[in-house]
Amino acid sequence: MSALRSLILGGTLLCLAFTAAAESGPEATAEPVTVELRPLSRSDALAAEAAARREHLSSVRPVARPAHMLRYPVRVIEGPPPVRPPARIDWVPPARWDFHSDGERWTRAAMSAIRSHGGGLEDIVPRDIATWCPAYRQNSALQRRAFWVGMMSALAKHESTWRPGAVGGNGRWFGLLQIFPDTARRYGCRARTGAALTDPEDNLSCAVRIMGVTVRRDNAIALRDGRWRGVAADWGPMTNRRKIAEMAAWTREQSYCQPNLAVMASLRPQMRPVVETVSTMGE
Repeated sequence: MSALRSLILGGTLLCLAFTAAAESGPEATAEPVTVELRPLSRSDALAAEAAARREHLSSVRPVARPAHMLRYPVRVIEGPPPVRPPARIDWVPPARWDFHSDGERWTRAAMSAIRSHGGGLEDIVPRDIATWCPAYRQNSALQRRAFWVGMMSALAKHESTWRPGAVGGNGRWFGLLQIFPDTARRYGCRARTGAALTDPEDNLSCAVRIMGVTVRRDNAIALRDGRWRGVAADWGPMTNRRKIAEMAAWTREQSYCQPNLAVMASLRPQMRPVVETVSTMGE
């Protein structure tokens, strides 16, 4: 019994010795580890984004060239191009609304409309064109389009005094050229309501579409032979002879309606000089 007590006492003392040694070891004196915490800054976000982009790009591989490009590689021409691209014509002809802040934009819109869906207005030579534009017959297509735009700008003076939002006839006619919505619908215009016709570009586009039909049909701008023909069939000021004279006087004064005989002569092809060929084959 005494031997058992001695064994238990010895084990207890041995455990106490190990516990004391563990508490007095080097780990007991070590300082606690602290981790610095701070909010994510913009530079951290940019760095993370750049790292993600680099990781994405590292997985991208260029597409292999097809076999025909390996056999027949593309020939790179260095230096200036062998064929010079044609210069863009950026001429804005004079119009009667040029004083308006949007006048140039209206002119460009009307020129574009004549070129795209004018029914070949520039190909028509109306019977009364000499009254409006003496140089029209000799003019290029570009100059002829300029005349039609100039004529519309002169007509807009009497229709709306160049006010895109003008509404006349007790709410019947709208915009720069005072177009009736029902007329716009019959001619297939994009603007088919009064509100839409107060957009100046759409109003001019619709007017071009109407004139492309009536001028070709009657071969006239403002002629009366039993009834009013051409543009006068749809626009009231074109049936007033005083206003016709006033508008035509303005268009005649423009550069695209004045024949320049010196320029026309310089554009005439010159005959090549005849050079006598001397043969020495018989000598």
